[in-house]
Amino acid sequence: MQLRKLGTQNLTVSALGLGCMGMSQSYGTPDDAESVATIHRALELGLNFFDTAEVYGPFKNEELLGRALKGRRDRAVIATKFGFSISASNPLGGLDSRPQHVLQVADQCLKRLDTDYIDLFYQHRVDPAVPIEDTVGAMSRLVEQGKVRFLGLSEAGTKTLRRAHAVHPIAALQSEYSLWERNLEADVLPTLRELGIGLVPYSPLGRGFLTGKAPRPEATPDNDYRRRDPRFAGESYDRNMRLVDIVTSVARDRRVEPSQVALAWLLQQGEDVVPIPGTKRRTYLEENVAAASITLTRNELDQLDSIGGNVAGPRYGEAMSKMIDR
Repeated sequence: MQLRKLGTQNLTVSALGLGCMGMSQSYGTPDDAESVATIHRALELGLNFFDTAEVYGPFKNEELLGRALKGRRDRAVIATKFGFSISASNPLGGLDSRPQHVLQVADQCLKRLDTDYIDLFYQHRVDPAVPIEDTVGAMSRLVEQGKVRFLGLSEAGTKTLRRAHAVHPIAALQSEYSLWERNLEADVLPTLRELGIGLVPYSPLGRGFLTGKAPRPEATPDNDYRRRDPRFAGESYDRNMRLVDIVTSVARDRRVEPSQVALAWLLQQGEDVVPIPGTKRRTYLEENVAAASITLTRNELDQLDSIGGNVAGPRYGEAMSKMIDR
């Protein structure tokens, strides 16, 4: 697996990471044994960048990753995220990036991950009630204390990025970016490159849509996130599946999987881009890793670019959309 540097802060990771969220929530029934085996297989294949968050589970995903990396910590780059108010009665009780909360959560994350340090600590969503300077100031104290190596933001807009970066260097922005979600390209991506901040795209396969095998939401379990995804709903599903036919056509000519084409496209958007496709199965992990060896032609890239701007439906419902800082 090739290595890439996220921005200019000397954070070096594998060209692809592993999004661990789905191992504990959102897509079907968890299988801890297979998830641990998938994490171990990732290390064997040279993938070293693992993404989790306190809210995944909640808490269960960090604990799972900590168990899986027991005795293997020195081979892994761990990224986790804070920023929500979490309680037993309300797992997603709103945003909370107050400095005292940041410091408290960091210690809790370290305990769950069973580690002495976090490689990349993200603010999960920008909290409009707390100045970003205050939040990043608290995060920077964690760096001074040796509990965190690098700082990141998730779904932050250009103004927030500039203000945060002025307090302490930001190594990476995590944001949704893929063949069918291109909102970063006009303003955010140029700002990242100006400031020397790497990009970590989540949902690089459109929550499974870009694999060409996405089920209709009514065919998924009741707890599957896609039942609430606007791009899977009604006529949007049919319109978007026609766009995926473009990916499928390129893949068929290449004799590879559509998911591999979608990831190869992302990897060719810049050496500072490190996608984190999520999976809890070794089979799909191995498919994803193989995408790093594919180089698309100019003609193939042009075909795939025609998808952008034609996707039906917003990427989130109203409540989640309000948490996106643009």
